[in-house]
Amino acid sequence: MSTTGDRDRVRTLAVRGLQVRVSERAGRGFLADAPPLLLCNGIGASLEALQPLVDALHEDRGVIRFDVPGVGGSPVPPFPYILATLAPWVSAMVAKLGHREFDVLGLSWGGGLAQQLSVQCRRRVRRLVLVATGTGSLMVPAHPSVLAKMMTPRRHRDPAYAQSIAPEIYGGSMRTAPEIGARLLHAATRAGPRRGYYYQLAAATGWSSLPFLPLVRQPTLLLAGDDDPIIPLVNSRLMARLIPDARLHVYAGGHLGVLTESDQLVPIIERFLSEDPR
Repeated sequence: MSTTGDRDRVRTLAVRGLQVRVSERAGRGFLADAPPLLLCNGIGASLEALQPLVDALHEDRGVIRFDVPGVGGSPVPPFPYILATLAPWVSAMVAKLGHREFDVLGLSWGGGLAQQLSVQCRRRVRRLVLVATGTGSLMVPAHPSVLAKMMTPRRHRDPAYAQSIAPEIYGGSMRTAPEIGARLLHAATRAGPRRGYYYQLAAATGWSSLPFLPLVRQPTLLLAGDDDPIIPLVNSRLMARLIPDARLHVYAGGHLGVLTESDQLVPIIERFLSEDPR
């Protein structure tokens, strides 16, 4: 797996006093003027982990991905943050890249950030894609043994450990091929400082989107696996009922299906993003 595609420009930007590592692929062809797709990653993962998804997207689609402060190649911020302060900062990052409007895809922890962006920066977010994500502290939780393994960054630092726990925490195809999980986390990704992981974990502590989901006005696509140990499927069904303009696609797979089975799921995302506005 390459770290980034040939067209991706990776650089470090200063945004409101914080350094952030960003990868941007400019749109071209018939998608040159379309809003770029901002990808918000899961906890502890650097932007390289999203490469299978980026490779499967239409080659002309503009894509922005970034390392959350303290993760991957972004330095640890001097103080902790919460999703409510991170969302406008991310919006400012996209503006600095020259984009007023953008679509957002959030995976797992990044889905919480995407939901926060949709209401806090609603005039800038056009469409919303929520993948394997929930509503935060008010949701049907994972099994305690799964949650315990998510509380430390060890799987991002120890390939053997990542492979040993992949079937239990990720489900789907990793139940029979756990080495896929180890490759996703270690083949080309960058592990940031432990403190950055804990900052990211703390950012969502006590946060819940449940009270504001009826306020989400963007067309929303939810992708949920039927074998996701981290986010039980019932959470996505509830979100689809509460978001006014939402549709739910349930796929046969686990938590990271959008990365391991990108060829099957990305066409669904592309159709959604390319729909004519109502």
